This record gives sequence, structure tokens and C-alpha cells, in this order.
Amino acid sequence: MRFETQSLAGRLVLSLSILLAVFWTIAVGLSIHVMRAEFDEVFDSALQETTERLAPLVIDDYFRRDAGTVPNQVAALNPGAADEYLTYQVRDASGRVLMHSHNVGTEPYPAPLTPGFWSGDSRRFFTIATVSDTLFIQVADSLAHRREATLESALTLLLPILLLLPLGMFAIRWVVVRATRPVTELRDAISARDGSNLEPIDLNGLPTEIATIRSSVNTLLGRLKLALQAERDLAANSAHELRTPLAGALAQMELLADQLTEPRDKSRSDRVLEALRRLSQMLEKLLQLSRAESGLGLSSASVDLIALVKLLVESFQRSHQSSTVVLQPSPGLATLFRGVDPDAFAIAFNNLLENAARYGTAGQPITVAITADGRITVTNAVSVPLDADLDVYRVRFRRGSTNKPGSGLGLAIVDKLIAQMNGSMVLRSVKLPDERTGFQCELSLPPAGSSGHQ
Repeated sequence: MRFETQSLAGRLVLSLSILLAVFWTIAVGLSIHVMRAEFDEVFDSALQETTERLAPLVIDDYFRRDAGTVPNQVAALNPGAADEYLTYQVRDASGRVLMHSHNVGTEPYPAPLTPGFWSGDSRRFFTIATVSDTLFIQVADSLAHRREATLESALTLLLPILLLLPLGMFAIRWVVVRATRPVTELRDAISARDGSNLEPIDLNGLPTEIATIRSSVNTLLGRLKLALQAERDLAANSAHELRTPLAGALAQMELLADQLTEPRDKSRSDRVLEALRRLSQMLEKLLQLSRAESGLGLSSASVDLIALVKLLVESFQRSHQSSTVVLQPSPGLATLFRGVDPDAFAIAFNNLLENAARYGTAGQPITVAITADGRITVTNAVSVPLDADLDVYRVRFRRGSTNKPGSGLGLAIVDKLIAQMNGSMVLRSVKLPDERTGFQCELSLPPAGSSGHQ
């Protein structure tokens, strides 16, 4: 699982990983500081003990040697067998080197002839005085050896972080994923709610911090569901109740118009008839919109869209004899099954044909193309300029630059129904073969079980 740094889980993983690395580095730094002090104590103690144990042996060996051959060098028993970090010199009160180990030269140490510890640039010295302060034994320890020991110990502490930090990040991510899983589930549940799905969120075992969010969202969804249902019922009931008296008024007005003989009366009656017909169309669209918002798009049974489109085109041609619809399925495409509600698809497709017939150029055909991947396009020529942003036609009651009668609801109904079928609607301005400007509406209906939102 990958996290975006803007997500809660991503921020927690990144922040905790950085804190883990910083705290580990601080702990290692403090450990090195303490360890270096302890190493100095251990090395100084060993240096002092070595000097004190070496003093009697060196003095005894010095007096057994010939005093005329100073400075004397003590030979190594096994030269080169192991790393040697300690060296020593025997010096008199004047600072002259009387005797020295094999791994150091005759140049006197820079350390003063004062008993105790003294540090130089590269070595740490311990001096003791013997034979009534006439002979001084100085043993030197390499500071580079101490630094090397400290460095190796520091690397021993730092190297595990290269392994432990990635493991810690994976552990942190595992903990964060488990801790934020209820938040993710709640987010997904809320994002799944829309106008067609206002069911309460049923998630159990939520932490106390977000359990109240679920309750608040469920309360809000319940109120919103009641409000939308009341709005739909009002629109549907109003439109349904008005259909019968409106149809009666329209019929009576048609009879009255036939009986009128005066031109002025005839003109007025025609205008009244036109207004009643527009009102009847508006009521029909409101009923369709109410059905569209009730969520009737999907169906468990598959429908052959080729046969359904042919049937709808034939029915449209019979009721709109002045319009010509050209059906163009892809070559060899005989059937196209999709899991949609046939009534919902019929409402959407008829609205597209009516939109093309009403706002298209008179005398120009309406082309309906169907492809095997479930795309249905309805194209018609237009003689008026189209809006630069064609998506404005999806908005309710929004119409283009035209004086032709219409409700402005057709494409809004189509968009709503196709979305409920898990499909999508794309509006385009196209160039037709005769160089005319065309308006094209493409419906994409994916196979059952897939998502059509792109």
C-alpha cells in the first residue's frame, strides 16, 4: 500500500519514521559520548597498571645492563605478531633516554618528568618516578587506537539503524494502517453516498473519536433523504395531478379553436394552444426527472441495446415524420447486451432524439452510431452557435442560444439516468462531412460489473 503525504496515514508514517531516526541518532550520540568517557577511564586505568607493573621489571633490567651503552633497546620477543599500542622509555632526571622499548625511537617523549597522566597530540602518557626520583618510567598509549575503538563502537551502534529503521517503518505502517482503517472505512462509506444512495452508514466498532461522526452523518443523511423525497413527491404528484386537467383544457381549447372563424380569435387561440402544449411538455419532463432521481437506471437482467435502439428509432420516426434518423451500428454488430433498465434507457434515448430534432438544423438527418464497446452517439447538425463549455447543457433549465421551445431538462435527465447506469455522457462539437457544425452526445455504457466513470 502506498501513501500520499497529504493523507493522514502518510503523514503519520513519515513523521513517526523521521522521529524514530532522529531519536535513534540522538541516543547513539549520547551513547558515544558516554562510551568515550568510559573508554578513557578504562584505557587510563590499563595504562597506569601497566606502568606500575612494568616499573620493577624495567629497573631491574636496566641495572643488569652495561651503563656505557645507553640508550638500551629492549628487543621484542615476537616482532610483528600482533598490533602493539604501548611504548615506554626510561629517562634520568635530566630527561636523557636510558632505555626504551623496541617500537619507539631514542627521541625523548614530549611529556614532562612529572608523575601522573599527560596528553600530547597523538599519545597519552603516564609517568612514575623511581630510585629516589632519579629514574622516570614513561609509558605511552596511542590516542589513534582509542579513537579507532570509539569509532568502531559508534559504527556498531549506527549500522543496525540501516536495518532497524526500514523494519521500524514497516512496523509503523502496519500499526498506522490498523489504527486508521476505521477512518478509511468511514471515508469510503461517506463517499459512496449520493443522491441515489442515502442509506445510513452501518459500521460497527468505530473508535470513540469518530463514532460520533457516523451518528451525525446518519442524522444528516436521514434529513436529506426526507427532504429529497418530499421534493420528488411534490414534483411527481404535482405533475401527475396537473396532467389530467391540462389534457382536458388542451382538448377543449382545440375544439374551441376549430369553432373560431375570426382571424384575431384564431391567432389568440393558437397562442393559448402553444402555451398549453409547452406546459404539457414541461410536466412530462418533470415526471421523467422525478423518475430519474428515484434511481431506476440499473437492472439485474441484460437488455439487447441494438434491438431496443431500433425499436425506439422506429417509434420516434412515426411520431416525428419530419425528422430523419440514420442508424449506423458497427459492421458485424448484431447484439449488444448491457444491464440497464429498458424504461430508463428509453427515457434517456428519446430525450436525445427529441433534443436533436428540436434544436438541430431542419432537413438534416440525425445520426445514431453504436459501437461494440458500448458507445452510442447521437449527432445532429446545428445552425446556431454552441456554447464554448458544452457541459452547461447538463444543468437543469439551461438552454443554448435558441428561440425554439423547450424545457431545458432533456440533457439533465439523460445525464442523471446514464450516471445511474454506471455510464457517462460526453458532449462534443464536431465537424460534419458537409463542413457543417454538429452537436454530438456520446453515451458510454460499460458491461455489467465494471465502472463506466472515466
